[in-house]
Amino acid sequence: MPRPRKRNRDRKRLPAPAAPRWTDGLSDLSIAGDPLAFPHLARTDLPAHPTTLGGYARLVREIAADRARWEPLVRYDALTRWYARLETGPGYEVWLLSWLPGQSSGFHDHGRSSGVMTVVRGELSERSLTAGGEGSRALAAGGLRVFSPGYLHEMVNASLEPAVSVHLYTPGLVEMNQYPATATAPERHRVH
Repeated sequence: MPRPRKRNRDRKRLPAPAAPRWTDGLSDLSIAGDPLAFPHLARTDLPAHPTTLGGYARLVREIAADRARWEPLVRYDALTRWYARLETGPGYEVWLLSWLPGQSSGFHDHGRSSGVMTVVRGELSERSLTAGGEGSRALAAGGLRVFSPGYLHEMVNASLEPAVSVHLYTPGLVEMNQYPATATAPERHRVH
């Protein structure tokens, strides 16, 4: 004998599951909790990130003056310049570099990045190339150097003592084009 089928009205109804408010079913609050309940997550006393050349120069000076921040990180490498990223922020990054006597960056530009740099220990020599010709200068500790996109230069530790420098790039450094030591200002880098 055929069995009678249950009709929908005879079936026990279960409550429909609540649709999640987020596609993955999770939210920042469900994962980390309410940031207002944890004051250290909602700090308002942090300094604002720089957005101007003056702000970047101020940041480089502040980092350079804070020896306790960068000095323990300094390392020297006999084969190449040593470097470590100290800080990143929206649209910039700050690097610490060390230079043994004779070490050089090679002749280069920084692509689309502008920058600010200072020597914090020792002395570096800079050779630059612009549409106006070649220039050179010594950069002693405390000296500040500002450069724009496409600026061609070479940094060298021409002294007999190690050197350390702090460099800020904005936007963060994603390219560094190398040129031969005998380079002349390429047309794309000429100042008009």
